[in-house]
Amino acid sequence: MAKQNVAEQFVDILVRAGVRRLYGVVGDSLNPVVDAIRRTPDIDWIQVRHEETAAFAAGAEAQITGRLAACAGSCGPGNLHLINGLYDAHRSMAPVLALASHIPSSEIGLGYFQETHPDRLFSECSHYSELISNPRQMPRLLQTAIQHAIGQSGVSVVSLPGDIASEPAPDKAWETALVTSRPTVRPSDAEITALARMVDEAERVTLFCGSGTAGAHAEVMQFAERVKAPVGHALRGKEWIQYDNPFDVGMSGLLGYGAAYEATHECDLLIMLGTDFPYNAFLPDDVRIVQVDVRPERLGRRSKLDLAVWGDVRETLNCLIPRVRAKADRRFLDRMLKKHADALEGVVKAYTRKVEKHVPIHPEYVASVLDELADDDAVFTVDTGMCNVWAARYVSPNGRRRIIGSFSHGSMANALPQAIGAQFTDRGRQVISMSGDGGFSMLMGDFLTLVQYDLPVKIVLFNNSALSMVELEMLVAGLPSYGTTNHNPDFAAVARAAGAYGIRVEKPKHLAGALKDAFKHKGPALVDIVTDPNALSIPPKISREMVSGFALSASKIVLDGGVGRMLQMARSNLRNVPRP
Repeated sequence: MAKQNVAEQFVDILVRAGVRRLYGVVGDSLNPVVDAIRRTPDIDWIQVRHEETAAFAAGAEAQITGRLAACAGSCGPGNLHLINGLYDAHRSMAPVLALASHIPSSEIGLGYFQETHPDRLFSECSHYSELISNPRQMPRLLQTAIQHAIGQSGVSVVSLPGDIASEPAPDKAWETALVTSRPTVRPSDAEITALARMVDEAERVTLFCGSGTAGAHAEVMQFAERVKAPVGHALRGKEWIQYDNPFDVGMSGLLGYGAAYEATHECDLLIMLGTDFPYNAFLPDDVRIVQVDVRPERLGRRSKLDLAVWGDVRETLNCLIPRVRAKADRRFLDRMLKKHADALEGVVKAYTRKVEKHVPIHPEYVASVLDELADDDAVFTVDTGMCNVWAARYVSPNGRRRIIGSFSHGSMANALPQAIGAQFTDRGRQVISMSGDGGFSMLMGDFLTLVQYDLPVKIVLFNNSALSMVELEMLVAGLPSYGTTNHNPDFAAVARAAGAYGIRVEKPKHLAGALKDAFKHKGPALVDIVTDPNALSIPPKISREMVSGFALSASKIVLDGGVGRMLQMARSNLRNVPRP
């Protein structure tokens, strides 16, 4: 039997850690690893057109499956292209292992061709970034990297010179025992006792939920019922907490709607569950605040806390619910539910009034129709910018759908690459990329990846020929828009030229039929929809201070439109309010 080399050993460890594919672009320093993958049946090499796509795809796969995913880049410029997607994965708490192959080990530090220092370059977007300089390091170092990525829910980077990857593996290579799942974290009894006391003392409790409520929907609903609390959410909490929620009061933040803002400010105890909500200007400073999070470093970094609770949301609530007294007074809850329904009633007409005559097409209308036609278990990947707005306000979660975007890092061009990673996890599941023309064209080369692998991703392209979010930023700042116009091709024709299904929609009456036809198509499809860039208005309760640190326009000037099927749920919840 031929002796195993380091690259083969590296690939074997990845397979044992549950990695099923490695996204990347081939290059000479990566050749030993790619060749090892070619000869290993349990893992695939996924050839993309840009390494940034590889990192985004791996991050999306990790978010969909909850398992370790991996990407790779060749030495120097190759692995540098990974960095933006890795930043996004890291800030999204997606467990990703990145292989940054390196120049020949004998040349490191001597200004060699394509020399960089990846072990230093990736330190800010990873929990672990180290260089393998000796074959005997590799098994333990890779094990450590894997356990950092899984245990701390983020990125690990391993830098591996191509010559070391080709060397023979040590005779007595370690069979490493790999940790591939996370434990749950339970708060201490003292914290539970303190939290129960605060809940019992409060007359008006509000829950504000983030992505840390994943897997805890039933517990949040049970707790909200027990203490008669309205439940709001941040954007990343939407998919986990909004559905089947009789206590829903909408979303707070830059893209917020409904009564979530009022509910968080008019309570006397705000409990933040699994959220690292970054916009502290939207949080109150005159109510008692408790934060529950599995990541202790996040406790109290947005607001002054009266109690910090280190624990999983689900475990914390399971401990807390039996300890708190049931509240009978639901006047605060009912008042917030009414405010929420009233707020939504006033804004839904914009995307339903005379839409069959509005050209260019209302983007709100596109999102509303898309929400109605998409599968109940669809995965939506969402471009940063206005597509974030459409997804936040129109995509209806139901416990089976997923909504993935660059919600913490805020990168352009994320939707198409993330759709690639999501679709590879399940070719039979509907994956829809809600792309803006700016984001799509930035990494448009990887549309060819869809064609090459016949991935049935459906791209719904909101094409207003502009970088609309940037235009709004300029408007808020009192500046004329400049440098924001895109001279676009007929993207549907481009799709057809690439060998995919493509259709262009310019009139509202053709929209539903075009989407249905694209969804029926077995392979990749693109629906190029010419949308109106001027559907804007100024919402209430937004100060200039609130918009610091993000697209200024997103809160100061948002869309003139509604919130899709969320109004139906609000009306239903309002019907459950007891009448005097």
